[in-house]
Amino acid sequence: MQPYELPLTAAAEAIRARQLSPVELAESVLERIEQVEPYLQAYVTVTAEHTRWAAREAANDIAAGRYRGPLHGIPMGLKDLIDVAGVATSASSRVRADHRAQADSAVAARLSAAGAILVGKTHTHEFAYGLTTPQTSNAWDTGRVAGGSSGGSAVAVAAGTATFTLGTDTGGSIRVPAALNGVVGLKPTYGLVPRHGVTSLSWSLDHVGPITRTVEDAALVLAALAGHDPRDPASLTTPAVDYRPGGGTDLTGLRVGVPRNYYFDHVDAEVEAAVRHAITQLQALGARLVEVEIPMTRYIQATQWGLMVPEATAYHESTLRTAPELYQDDVRILLEAGELMPAGDYLRAQRARTLMRQEWARMLREVDLIVAPTVPATAVEAGQETITWADGTVEGVSDAYVRLSSPANITGVPSLSVPVGHDAAGMPIGMQLLGRPLAESALLRVGQAYEQTQPARELARAA
Repeated sequence: MQPYELPLTAAAEAIRARQLSPVELAESVLERIEQVEPYLQAYVTVTAEHTRWAAREAANDIAAGRYRGPLHGIPMGLKDLIDVAGVATSASSRVRADHRAQADSAVAARLSAAGAILVGKTHTHEFAYGLTTPQTSNAWDTGRVAGGSSGGSAVAVAAGTATFTLGTDTGGSIRVPAALNGVVGLKPTYGLVPRHGVTSLSWSLDHVGPITRTVEDAALVLAALAGHDPRDPASLTTPAVDYRPGGGTDLTGLRVGVPRNYYFDHVDAEVEAAVRHAITQLQALGARLVEVEIPMTRYIQATQWGLMVPEATAYHESTLRTAPELYQDDVRILLEAGELMPAGDYLRAQRARTLMRQEWARMLREVDLIVAPTVPATAVEAGQETITWADGTVEGVSDAYVRLSSPANITGVPSLSVPVGHDAAGMPIGMQLLGRPLAESALLRVGQAYEQTQPARELARAA
């Protein structure tokens, strides 16, 4: 096994035990980038010179006994919405072509303090306003979409061109590409991870979180990210904890909610079969399955778009009026549509969100977590605009991909996407776990328990 193939937890243990040098790991990842980046296009910028320097510094610190913890010497990629001092933050857009960050974002500073090493900035759908990331190819099949908007981040982890990455999630943008590329994606509770220095799409829906190879890897990264930052008005004062799951597979007494509505409507048969099989495996580990009714389903998509569209347009108001031609057509159209949305619709969406949060809190008092598909279909072919379901219903790809992930953004609850197999074409399938606010530890525990019943995952096929 080459160093770039190691999950974070294994790489960290090898570095701590002095069996692997951060320099060896960084060089292995950089060589891997040279090998696969020409056809995957996960990165906007690769910071090879900085990476090598930081790896040498990490190696020297560790040799001198100044080991900072499990992220020390670990190569990471950051979505190109996340500021790093001196590095361009383009948001994969011509609008930001000349923008260079003057200071680290809160999350970049925390990861740097933990000893993680930047490899580069990963592609996003322009300004995170989309679910496909058209610049980037799926790590399992380069003719298919990577998912978005954190497509570059998911592909980099799936291909071994970063040991872990960060993405952002406004309607599913961490979990959707994680599911489509067969890796783990965690959207934390709203406000748990600060967003200072991260380009916004929709401030009341935006989250920052990790994309990793394993569930335990995600827990290690979350521990470094979580915690209050007064520069983010939504930042929670809840102290960070050790999120690492205990490693056991006994789920006796755990109440797992299985939706009887919404989450299995208009879902590909292979996706449904894989997720339901994973649910039976949780039951075999001792979990008690409880049917739940998802509340207010007819309002979910209207509320998501009713919040996101006007907030995104407000953020881009100045540039949209002075240089609209710099935006890609799909993003510009959405931003212009936001200018036409009545204020009353935005207020109604906020009221619907308040009610939805109350109803979800009631539902989550009956169970410990909910399990469901992350996305209703695997990665579609590049350029495909619609999905036709078995009953003849036609749905836009972006609407389909956001449909099952957006409830966690509207309500702010944590959601973890875990791979649960592949379809007949070999494309990955994801299952999401949704829990109460600040219940990340419970989701990670269940995700790891399931993961331990499965064979070790390999790097993506196309890579």
